[in-house]
Amino acid sequence: MQRSVGRSLLGLLACLAPGAAFADRPVPWQMWFQDPATPVADRLQDLHFWVVVVITFITIFVMGLLAWVCFRYRAKAHPVPTRTTHNTVIEIAWTVIPIVILLCIAVPSLSLIYFQERIPKDVALTLKVTGIQWYWHYDYIDNGGFGFDSQRKDDSKLSDPSLRLLDVDNEVVLPVGENIRVQIAGNDVMHSWFVPSLAVQKYAVVGRLNEVWINIEREGTYFGECNQICGINHAFMPIKIHAVSKEAFAAWVEDAKKKFAQDGAQRPQLADATPAH
Repeated sequence: MQRSVGRSLLGLLACLAPGAAFADRPVPWQMWFQDPATPVADRLQDLHFWVVVVITFITIFVMGLLAWVCFRYRAKAHPVPTRTTHNTVIEIAWTVIPIVILLCIAVPSLSLIYFQERIPKDVALTLKVTGIQWYWHYDYIDNGGFGFDSQRKDDSKLSDPSLRLLDVDNEVVLPVGENIRVQIAGNDVMHSWFVPSLAVQKYAVVGRLNEVWINIEREGTYFGECNQICGINHAFMPIKIHAVSKEAFAAWVEDAKKKFAQDGAQRPQLADATPAH
C-alpha cells in the first residue's frame, strides 16, 4: 500500500514538474529518480519517499512554530519577557520525539542495506566488471568464459544524438527475472560502476573484488556512468545494459561466444582481486 501511494504521488509530482519524467536514462531537466527496474531500486525509492514525507512535515512544523513565536512574542504584543527557565514536558518531548523519528528512518534503512548487500543463493549467472582507464571490461564467468571491452561510441557513429556520452560499442546483455551476481574490480585507479535504474553503485578498486546483485524486472536498456573521478577521460566511461528475455539471452550468448572469442594475447592484463568481506 505504501509503495503504491508513494509511486502515485511521485508520478504526480513528475507530471507537474516541467521537463521531469521517469526514464531509464537521464533526460534534460530531470528532477526525480530514474524508473526503478530492480527490487533494490523499488525499495530504495520507497525509502526515499518515506524520508521526504518525514522531512516535509518537520520543515512545515518548524517553520510554522517559528512564525508563531515571532508573531506571538514580538515586542509590541509581549513587552514583558517571560522569566521561564525550563519546561520539563517540552524538554522531554524535544528529546524523545527526534529519537522516535530517527528510529522510524533507521529501521527501514538498515533493512534495505541488509537486503541490498546479501547476495541471494540462487544466482543464475555472474558478471565480472573491471574498470580500466578509460573503459569497462566485462567477463561472463558462467556462460562459457568469454569477455569483451565496452567503450564509448564516437559521436559520429551515433544513430540517436541524445545518447552522446551514453552509448557504447559493446553493450552488456543480461536476462530479466534472474538473480545476477556482479563482481566489480579495478585495474589501475579507482572507478565506480553506477547504474541508477538498477540501484547499483560500487567502487572498482585494484586488488579488491566488490560484489552486488541485481534482478532486472523488465526488458529494456539502462544507462550508467563511472561516477568516481578517475582521470582525464573520466567522463567517457558510459555503461549500457540491455535486458532481454531468457530465450533471447541464451541466443545472444551463443553468438557472443563466437564474436568475443578470447585471445590471451589481445585481452588486457587485469589485476588480481581479493573478494571483499
